[in-house]
Amino acid sequence: MTDEKPRGGRGTRLRRIVVWCAALVALVAAAGFGYESVARRADGTRHPAPGRLVRVGDHRLHLHCTGAGTPTVVLEAGLAESSASWDVIQRGLSGGARVCAYDRAGYAWSQDGPPPRTAWHAAGELRALLSAAGERGPYVLAGHSYGGNIVRVFAGRWPDLAAGLVLIDVTDENAADALNLSRPLLAAQFTVNGLLARTGLLRLSGEALVPAEATAPARVHASVVYGGRSMDAARAEAWSVLDSAAQVRATVRPGAWGDRPVVVIVPSGQPAIAVDQARRLAALSTRGRLMIAATAEHYVQAAQPELVIGAIRDVVAAR
Repeated sequence: MTDEKPRGGRGTRLRRIVVWCAALVALVAAAGFGYESVARRADGTRHPAPGRLVRVGDHRLHLHCTGAGTPTVVLEAGLAESSASWDVIQRGLSGGARVCAYDRAGYAWSQDGPPPRTAWHAAGELRALLSAAGERGPYVLAGHSYGGNIVRVFAGRWPDLAAGLVLIDVTDENAADALNLSRPLLAAQFTVNGLLARTGLLRLSGEALVPAEATAPARVHASVVYGGRSMDAARAEAWSVLDSAAQVRATVRPGAWGDRPVVVIVPSGQPAIAVDQARRLAALSTRGRLMIAATAEHYVQAAQPELVIGAIRDVVAAR
């Protein structure tokens, strides 16, 4: 008489649980993709673009301009952000100036654009956009974070079109090692965020997955502003960040900005090396100055909007 071991066991049960869990996740994901696909068809009605779409090459970019006056203020958002991130600043300035915010290719209401998504490429598209829209220069250019790379390249390529600059906690083009380390982390983050959007979780979660610094319009239109396409655009820019930094470095030389009014804003509590870099940046103009914000937040324009509005007004008045 022989003893027979029972078939299966703990290992088999565990495999079955894993298979069933995987099947459930796949089913939920498929349902989410389906829901998001259907919901997205109504975004044009539920989340209309606040500005207009202007053709630039083979795609169209969203441009939102308000107010009147000269020179025109152009607002350039940071990585993974859009024109909506400037809402408070734009409304604060529009009473006495012409102010334009826009979405880079792939972001929010703009159509996808061709690679590479570098600062050089974005600066070229910005110039083409403003020209096609009839927004005449010169411009006061305000850039936040990675957006500072773009306005700096713009000013380097077309100095006659740059009446002045406001740079808000801009990316350090000399921090090559840090930028290289951040690329895969940012790409992974934007990939995950894109999946959350494409499976409907961003839309269903209300404001739970919206960044804390988001403006009211960004929250209302989160499914567009932080949707899958926007995250794809952010990932493409993140992978090109080293090339973009090199493009910015190529514009740096003593007196590069002449006597144009320039304000460089950094959050409080920054390391001495970061403050020194900001001071050197301001010194590229004979009328450059450094401002230390009262907030330690990276999004100074969200935490201390009056400081940013005042700095832009100062540059407009001094140009």
